[in-house]
Amino acid sequence: MALKNTDYSVKYRRAESSVLTEQPKVVFGACPHDCPDGCSMLYKVKEGRLLKVNGNPDQPFTRGRLCVKLKDFAQHHYNPDRVLYPLRRSGPKGSGEFVRISWDEALDEIKQRWQKLIEDFGAETILPYGYAGNMGLLNGMNSGDAFFNKLGTTISEKTFCGSSAVTSQLMTIGPALGTDPESFLQSKFILIWGGNTVSTNSHLWPFIASAQKDGAKVVVIDPYRSRTAKLADWHIAPKPGTDGALALALINLIVENDWLDQDYVDQYTQGFDDLKAVAAAFSADKAENITGIKAEEINRLAYEYANTQPSVIRVGIGLERHPNGGQAIRAIDCLPALIGAWRHAGGGLLQMPVFVPVRGEFLSRPDWIKEDTRVVNLSNLADTLTNDELNPAINALFIWNANPVSKLPNANKAVEGLLREDLFTVVSEQFITDTALYADLILPATMAAEHNDIVTSWGHFYITMNQKAIDPPGETVSNFELFQRLAERFGFDDPRFTKTDKEILAEALDWDAPLLQGRSFKMLEENGFIRINVPEKSISRPHAEGNFPTPSGKCEFRSSLDTSSGFVAPVLRQMLAGRQTGRPIDSVPNYILDDQCQDKNECSDKTLPLHLISPKSHAFLNSQYANEAHKLRKQEQQFVLISPADADARQISEGDSVRIFNQLGEVGANARVTTDVSNGTVVATFGYWPGRNLLNGSVNALTKSQIPGFAGTPYYNDTLVEIEKLPKEAIRIRDKKQ
Repeated sequence: MALKNTDYSVKYRRAESSVLTEQPKVVFGACPHDCPDGCSMLYKVKEGRLLKVNGNPDQPFTRGRLCVKLKDFAQHHYNPDRVLYPLRRSGPKGSGEFVRISWDEALDEIKQRWQKLIEDFGAETILPYGYAGNMGLLNGMNSGDAFFNKLGTTISEKTFCGSSAVTSQLMTIGPALGTDPESFLQSKFILIWGGNTVSTNSHLWPFIASAQKDGAKVVVIDPYRSRTAKLADWHIAPKPGTDGALALALINLIVENDWLDQDYVDQYTQGFDDLKAVAAAFSADKAENITGIKAEEINRLAYEYANTQPSVIRVGIGLERHPNGGQAIRAIDCLPALIGAWRHAGGGLLQMPVFVPVRGEFLSRPDWIKEDTRVVNLSNLADTLTNDELNPAINALFIWNANPVSKLPNANKAVEGLLREDLFTVVSEQFITDTALYADLILPATMAAEHNDIVTSWGHFYITMNQKAIDPPGETVSNFELFQRLAERFGFDDPRFTKTDKEILAEALDWDAPLLQGRSFKMLEENGFIRINVPEKSISRPHAEGNFPTPSGKCEFRSSLDTSSGFVAPVLRQMLAGRQTGRPIDSVPNYILDDQCQDKNECSDKTLPLHLISPKSHAFLNSQYANEAHKLRKQEQQFVLISPADADARQISEGDSVRIFNQLGEVGANARVTTDVSNGTVVATFGYWPGRNLLNGSVNALTKSQIPGFAGTPYYNDTLVEIEKLPKEAIRIRDKKQ
């Protein structure tokens, strides 16, 4: 069948050109993507056509600017490759051969096959797999939870990103919002730790740049010299995974040199003596041996951070993707309280301000989960689908908002599972991705301008309304509508499944909570966004007198939370409808040295010489947009950054096609020989679709599949590889595949 909707694209262009001189209608939008910026947008519509998507200039944080990923968001809606109708596989799995069917046929087949599987094996034979392809409350990663909880399926634990970071934060400063990002304008020392703000949090950068212009010092801690590091005053490059040792050394130096705010420590913290004892083992010299950073540089960093106020830390997500990552973040979270940075507007720490009062119990209905229902961590999908001893086996997989073949650890093994003829796979998608190729049924999904939703942020203090601007093309449906239809097919008549999207949205937030006091759903509809009820940036000092939302009310250097069963953030537990079964977490942050490692999940594999880290790409959003030629031109083909010494040792030159490999797989890339990385470290951004890459590989496929010990976050940045130059005869021509 023809999968390109050429007529659709042509009709759009004709309609666009015919109305450009007329005044369009403006509708409020919200960026749906997995990004901390959560942009407020404006949809411009005329005669049912989406003409343009602009940033909303009235929103104080995003200020009317869209990033490189969203600048052509209107045209993205009219991509001729979109899936517009339900499709059934007509050839072998992975062949890309599909035929169009009706929605009734698709829903009937799902019900018939699932009911038979439930009769034979029980509902836990079905595994839902939804993640962050959409971040809306109705259409996001949890949009299917209520339906699957009612059906009684296996619970999918979704801890790919943020679980360790949020758990660390909760154990130290509680469910706090942290420092208002707009107050960075007042900061004098800005430490960006483990984040590439310019590429992945770009709307924060103007606030940082403005403070820098006014005399603030900007320091970036990152294993490679990212776009952000190149704009900073000082770049510090520790060996990957050693941030915890650096943070503990900073704590030790601050204590030893009496750079503390002792009054703040005495009044507003808990467990100082315990933290002091742990940190005492990490001198600057010892930290140098671990991190590769000179002792004098560590001393200088500790002094300048502790003695320049207001000082603020922006904690990135890259930190958590190591065996010591969660504990590293806990140690970093202790730093502002040690020096009293919380006393100052523009001081403290911004990490994951995700604690907006969403009514997760209403949206996901975790009360419908039966006791002892099986939990599967989705990062371990490869082993789950290929486990012959699993009882019951996973015989049905439902995927939405996700492209696991591109993103999943050990993805090649996951593909083995997806090729099983006895696995009934349904994928709700906008395009035929590398994952959708293995589907038995593909269901067409809407894009943001085609449905209603609310988007909360994990990077600022605003909630944003997304209003349906145009009718969905073809027979596409929103995730909300999809699961309402499935619920109706299975005879679920609970109010959660019979209300309209706007009715559900009106109840999705707890409007009686203090953070939403004086706000309303009507205000959100009328203004497009609302700021939660916190002090304005100029006077924002949320923890000047403690008031941490922890059990003790203090910053807890020694956590008082019960970690005996492998603690996962309570807020996350509700959001994820799952539970973590890992080992207990130490009550005081620490760093596990290789020679002290006992848990194999916390031990680094030393069998290969190069340490691969895989940060986000600049022009893609995870794997979104990696199928669009103009975005690929901006991002360029899959590349790997390698130091001159490591390149010379392998006879690799700038621009050579190379093979990155380990025991799990391989991926082809173009070599960029650069001093932006240190010897022994290589960088290859993720998000590329494997089928469009040299050697049909993805970077994340080189990561081990396992359930890590700290809050379930995969160790993407704890991957060891080798690299070799590819002979010309082995190079596939990618242009033909695109």
